[in-house]
Order: sequence, then structure tokens, then C-alpha cells
Amino acid sequence: MGLKVVTKNSAMTALVAGFLLATSLQAFAAGSESDETAPPPKSKTTTECTDGKVWDKDKKECVKPKESGFNDDELFRAAREFAYAGQYENAITVLKLAKDQNDPRILNYLGYSNRKAGRMELGMSYYRKALQHDANYILARSYMGQALLEQGDVQGARVQLVEIRDRGGENTWAYRSLQQSLKGHVVY
Repeated sequence: MGLKVVTKNSAMTALVAGFLLATSLQAFAAGSESDETAPPPKSKTTTECTDGKVWDKDKKECVKPKESGFNDDELFRAAREFAYAGQYENAITVLKLAKDQNDPRILNYLGYSNRKAGRMELGMSYYRKALQHDANYILARSYMGQALLEQGDVQGARVQLVEIRDRGGENTWAYRSLQQSLKGHVVY
């Protein structure tokens, strides 16, 4: 009887351990909520607003970004959401309203939006500027690596992947995204 109890306990322990491992691997694959390199969640800016307007949570309405009085962080978040929604021209319009045009985040998304809109060289110039201001900005390295892949420069993309890893970004969406792109999966 004692053997059966031990066996049941061992089986239960193995089952719980397997569940916990699967759950943690699933969370790792998705990225943590604190991973600022992961795509942003959609908001009313891209689900309800039209014509390049941005959701103003205080006014509870869609407003023209130029007339919004948003600070650079709010403009950045709206532009980032536009960029991931494929609204590249809206993203560029909003990014150009930011006061700090040397903010690596602003430069990176000007790069991303221009690249995705078909202006590869202009996009690459913005990535380079972002990295001049912050060499550790791993998301700019990820997008630059993906742009290099689009241009057929696999080695250049691998260099960016190593840079991301060496700068502590191995467990981020930016790293995984570029890594997947190098394996032939188009990500961003």
C-alpha cells in the first residue's frame, strides 16, 4: 500500500511539474509583459479612429494628433500602434510631431515605417541614427537586421542578432523576431 501511495504521489508530482514547465515555456514564447520590444496591444486608435486620428482617453474621442497636445511618449505609443497596424504614413505623421526628434524610439519607428512603406534607404538611415544615439537599443537592431535580410545581407543580419544577444537582449521579442526571420519566417 505504501508503494502505491508513493507511486501516486510521484505521478502527481510529475504531472504538476510537466504542467508548470509547459506553462512557463508558453509564457517565454509569448514574451513577458515587460518586454517593451514586443508589438503593442491594439487600442481605439486603430480599432475605432479613422483618418489618422488618435484616441484621446481623457476626452474619450478620436482627435487629430497635431491638435491633441500629446507629449512625446503618447505620440510614440500612437505612432507605434499605427506602424504595427500597417498605417505607415499615419505613423510617420505622428512621429514627426514629437518634440525630441533625436529620441531613439522616434528614429527607430521612423525607420520601421519608412522601410515598410517602401523607402528602404531612408528607413536604414533612421535605424543608424537611432543606434548612434543609443547603441543598446535592441529593437532598432532587430528591425535593421530584418531590413538587411530584405536586402539579401544575411551576414549583416546575423551580426545584429549577435549584438542584441551581447547587449542582454537574448530573452526579448526583438531577438526572437530577428532569429525567426533568419530561419526564413517573415516577422516584422
